[in-house]
Amino acid sequence: MGRQRHKRKKHRIVLLASDAVNAGVEQIHYHPWRPWVVILILCAFLGACLGYFYFVESLRTEMEGASSVQQAQIAQLEQEKADLENEIVSLNETIKILSNTVNQKTQNENQLSEQLEKQITPTGFPLTGMASMELASEGEPMCIFTATDGAMVVAAAGGTITAVNDDAEYGHNIWVDHGNGYVTVYRNSGEVKVKQGEIVTQGTTLFLISGENSKLGYQMLKDGAYIDPLEMLAISG
Repeated sequence: MGRQRHKRKKHRIVLLASDAVNAGVEQIHYHPWRPWVVILILCAFLGACLGYFYFVESLRTEMEGASSVQQAQIAQLEQEKADLENEIVSLNETIKILSNTVNQKTQNENQLSEQLEKQITPTGFPLTGMASMELASEGEPMCIFTATDGAMVVAAAGGTITAVNDDAEYGHNIWVDHGNGYVTVYRNSGEVKVKQGEIVTQGTTLFLISGENSKLGYQMLKDGAYIDPLEMLAISG
């Protein structure tokens, strides 16, 4: 068998000499792998630095991107908030207008209702022109008017003619139902100007008065019971 060859380690020695008289010679052992270790360490350090800077830059870019998205979302939310506030203001104005309209309508309806109620409440005087008056001494309450020639018996308020009858004492009688519990009765011997079922308003002519039929018997009922007509005439002033 041949002899195995052993690899010999190479050692490089650097001799440092000086021209001084007493100077000796220094030996420095030179290892070729040491520079490579240094280079590797420097490369690793540079790689770590570059990686760190890359990571920081990536993180900064990502945060800037997230911040931009958040700012866009905030801007959108602020715009939506402003739109909602404007819509709320507009709705409040609409509600205010509608409320005023409803209040005005309610006020108008109340005024109209009062006017209608006034028109069907028998507070008016049942004659045109001048007349003297006395109260019936017996029987149901009645105002007996003596009118001047040419006067007319008129409805004290609006209502419906429910009856036109002959009257043993006065010749004729007319009943007007005012639809609110009040009924007025007009007794006179003059010419009847309305008929049963007719709707009349306040001041509608019921009888024409002449010299022979100047007497008017005027009565009033409330919910089916006779009352003094002067109570209602006094309310009208």
